[in-house]
Amino acid sequence: MPAQQPVRIGARGSKLSLAQAGQMQRRIAAALGAPPEDAERVAPLVVITTSGDRIQDRRLLEVGGKGLFTKEIEEALLDGRIDCAIHSLKDMPVAAPEGLVLAAIPEREDPRDAFLSLTADRLEDLPRGARLGTASLRRQAQSLNLRPDLDVRLLRGNVDTRLEKLRAGEADAILLAASGLSRLGLGDLPRSFIDPRLSPPAPGQGALAIQTRESDRDVPWLAALRHAPTALAVAAERGAMAALEGSCRTAIGAYAFAEGEDLALIVEALSPDGVHRFRGEARMAASAGPSAAALLGLDLGRRLQAEGGDLILLAD
Repeated sequence: MPAQQPVRIGARGSKLSLAQAGQMQRRIAAALGAPPEDAERVAPLVVITTSGDRIQDRRLLEVGGKGLFTKEIEEALLDGRIDCAIHSLKDMPVAAPEGLVLAAIPEREDPRDAFLSLTADRLEDLPRGARLGTASLRRQAQSLNLRPDLDVRLLRGNVDTRLEKLRAGEADAILLAASGLSRLGLGDLPRSFIDPRLSPPAPGQGALAIQTRESDRDVPWLAALRHAPTALAVAAERGAMAALEGSCRTAIGAYAFAEGEDLALIVEALSPDGVHRFRGEARMAASAGPSAAALLGLDLGRRLQAEGGDLILLAD
């Protein structure tokens, strides 16, 4: 029997991306039957800098959207320089390049947004006119819907950069994904968390995605990394994202979760200034599977799109 060829893992060079890729590297090595000390030999990490990492002074919508975090990595997959890629699912556009698939979705971490501040415990506790730092149109819109008096300021960069800007007083509070903080060992920093049923997070937030070439989607080691309940939930969320043209130009949140034998889905779309908010809920039997979940999200997203129309699009 021929020896197992190394599974080369592509990942961005940020500290968070490397932490996530490192977690998956150990799991892939285990799925390949290798001990932890052999992880780098059987599943080596290949660091790829993306356009999204290089451009730090503008919103993503101004320079190309979410695909800036995936373009160079996907090119490496198609060229055969790597065998799989580890992505944050919330950064993945709905449409995949021809020849590539999301082959495995591991179990999701905490999907919530975390509230960080040196002075306040909750968003509601910030003083009038306080500065909230974020680069997310969704977080901006949801925060302004709750607190229209806030001064929302663009705050891009990796987690360490944003934390340093908070400590330096460039913002009174920031919002970050709880999952990212946890994976970096910073889970003790949030002062509170945003309720995902009241303010749904980005579709797929907290979940990782393992992307491969279509020809590799059924290689045996992938089966060990798939988590069916997570795949079901994010299928519904990304269905809504597809309907609402979920890019960096639309403020949308989606949260799917198990409720008894059902999958429940909450979706909302907001105008960028937070003044207009369109919200819907739907459910289905969880046993119906991911394809039905995607259709559930697509249908709910289309209903909200019909209600919101041009109000939920960021003006050019």
